[in-house]
Formats: sequence, structure tokens, C-alpha cells
Amino acid sequence: MPPAESVTRKVKAAQTRAALLAAARTLFSERGYLNTKITDITAAAGRATGSFYEHFASKDELLQALLAELDSAADEKADLSHPADHDLTDRAQLREHLAIAWSVMNDHRPVTVALFQSMIADDPASGRAWRDLTSRSGTLREHLEHLRDRGHPLPGDPELVAAAMAALLGTLNYALPDADPDTVVDTLTNLLLSGLAGPH
Repeated sequence: MPPAESVTRKVKAAQTRAALLAAARTLFSERGYLNTKITDITAAAGRATGSFYEHFASKDELLQALLAELDSAADEKADLSHPADHDLTDRAQLREHLAIAWSVMNDHRPVTVALFQSMIADDPASGRAWRDLTSRSGTLREHLEHLRDRGHPLPGDPELVAAAMAALLGTLNYALPDADPDTVVDTLTNLLLSGLAGPH
């Protein structure tokens, strides 16, 4: 294949992938994840149904691609080059983490809602919900492990505590689409600070 034709095919493939992701994001917002079919996504993207499977094996794989975009946005906003020794028993540092998480979840609300809906639809015995929670709370877990290693008592295992924090954030974000961010973040900061640092 001539180089120019190869480049053109790659550009078209990238455009198709981007169109499918954009269409899915819009449809998840309008209809919800469970009510959106693959044929709905390809129709909204103006692509043939077969083109979907050239990029994604399933609707869930497409959702994972959208979640990867969300993670990249979170990394940019949080500048996650910060060290694992951030102290979550410090009010300002804990609040910063929660505020960034809430902001990113709101900015990508169709994706976070789709994730929540897909987790609920899965059989709990599959372990999918737990895998999602632990994979999305790794940074929190690292901070909690640092506290534990310094001898600070935690409410429980760092992985479980981090997953519980992520579940609390995710559930509230799903249930409170129009909530005042400062009210939510301040409330969660007060609640979690008491659990991590003890009553103040």
C-alpha cells in the first residue's frame, strides 16, 4: 500500500473512532448506557454498524475507552506527579482530592453515569464492580498506604477504605446531578476527615 494511502486510512480510522466515542457520549447522556444500542451509536456517528467492531469488541470496551479519556483529564487536572505521601488527614489536601474528583466526574458525567449503570446491571458475583472500584481508587489507596506505613491507624485495609471513598463519590455523583459542588465536597471532607484523622 502506498504511504499516502496508508496515512489516509489511519486518519479515517481515527476519525471514525472519535466519532463513535462522541456519539456514545451524547447517547449515554440522553438515553443512559443500558438503553443505548451499538446500532444507535453507529447511526448517530454516521458510520456503518460493522465499523464499530473495527475499533471496539463491545459496548463495554467503548465505555472503557471513554473512561481512559476521563482518567487522562483527571491526571491533567490533579497533576498526579504529586508524591504518594500526600496526607489525607490534612483537611486541605483531602479536600483538594475530593474537589478534583467531583469536578472531573461532573465534566464527564455521561461517562460516570454509564459506568454506574453498567456496574449495577452486572451480576455482583462477577466481581466487576469491585474491580472497577479498586482500579479507579488506586491513587487514594497509595496515599492511605503511606499513612499506614507511617503508623497512622486507618479505619480498615487501605484498598477497602479507598474503594469505599470512591463508591461514596460515585453514588453521590449519580444521585445528585445538580448539587452545589462546594456543599458536597465540604460535607465529604468533614465526613471522611473524621474517619481518617479522628474527630475534630
